[in-house]
Amino acid sequence: MADTPRSSPSTLLDVARRAGVSPSTVSRILNGTAKVSDDKRRAVLTAIDDMKFAPNQMAQGLKKGRSMTIGIVVQDISSPFFDETLRGVDDGLKGTGYASVIVSGHWNAEEEADRIRLLLARKVDGIILLSGRIDDDTVLSFAGQRPIVSTGRAIKTRTALGFKMDNEYGAYLAVRHLIELGHRHIAFISGPTNNTDAADRLAGYTRALHEAGIAVDARLIVEGNFHEASGMLAMNRLFDTGQPFTAVFAANDLSAYGARLALYRKGVRVPDDISLVGFDDLPGSAYTTPPLTTIRQPLYDIGRIATHALLRVINGEEARGEVPPLELIVRETTRRLR
Repeated sequence: MADTPRSSPSTLLDVARRAGVSPSTVSRILNGTAKVSDDKRRAVLTAIDDMKFAPNQMAQGLKKGRSMTIGIVVQDISSPFFDETLRGVDDGLKGTGYASVIVSGHWNAEEEADRIRLLLARKVDGIILLSGRIDDDTVLSFAGQRPIVSTGRAIKTRTALGFKMDNEYGAYLAVRHLIELGHRHIAFISGPTNNTDAADRLAGYTRALHEAGIAVDARLIVEGNFHEASGMLAMNRLFDTGQPFTAVFAANDLSAYGARLALYRKGVRVPDDISLVGFDDLPGSAYTTPPLTTIRQPLYDIGRIATHALLRVINGEEARGEVPPLELIVRETTRRLR
C-alpha cells in the first residue's frame, strides 16, 4: 500500500495568493516595514493563521547576513543569580527567531576574553556579558566587532551598552534598615576585595554607619567570596573575634544562607538573637527559615531588558534601556532591638 503523500508546508507565495496581495507585501508585513491598509494587513494575518505559515527565521537572517544567534557569557552557570537573569534573557528572545549560545567565564578575565573570541568566531550577531572581570576597554574593543550589552558596568557607545546597578546604595539601604531597628553593632560579610560590586557594597555599609555616627570596626568585617560555604566560614570567624554584634549584613543571599546555617549550628536564633540581611533577593530567599530580609536586584528584568537593548543595536537602532532600582525587601530575619 502506497504511503499517503504529506502535504507541503505553506509558502509565502501561498499566503499571498490566499490574501490577494503580492508576495513582497507579505514579506514587508512580516518584516514590519509595510505601509498598507488595515484590511489588507488583516487579510494577510488571517491567511498566515489559517495556513499555519511559519516564516523561516534562519533563512531570513542569512539573507541579511546574520546567524540569528546571540552569545551569552555568564560567570557561574550553576548559580541561581545567573539562572534568574538567563530566564529574563530567554523570555526576551521569545518570538524573535534568535537562539542563544551560553558560555562561562568562571570569574576569570582571561577565560572571559577567550569565550568572547569563541563566540565571535561562531559569528554570533551580538553578545550579552553578565558581570565579569574583563575591563571596560576590552569590552569596547570586542564591541568594535559585534554589539555587546554588559551588566555590572557603566558604558555607552554606538555598539556597547552597560547596565550598572547602584550596589553602594543597595548596601546603604540594608544597613540603614538595621540601624533604624536599633542595631549599632553590625557585622559585614563582604565579597572578594577585587570585585567592584563587593567594593561598592562595602562603601554602602560604611556610609550608613558614618551617617549614624557609628564607628566602623574592622574586626566586624570578614571577607567572603559570594558562596554559601564562605558565608558559613565568615560567620564562624566573626564569633571567633569575640566582638559583640546584634546584626549581620551579608554581601549576597548565598553568603546569607551560609551564615544562617552557622548560626543554626551554634544555637543562635534569627532574628531573636541576631538579625540577618542579604543582597539579591534570589527566588529561594522567600522560602528560607525564616524568610530572608534582603535587597532585591531585578535579575529577571535585567536579563530581559539587556536582551531587548542588544536586539535594538543589532538592528541598527540606538542602544538604550533602563532597569528598575534596587529595593529593600523586609521579611522575617530582622527585628527591632528591645
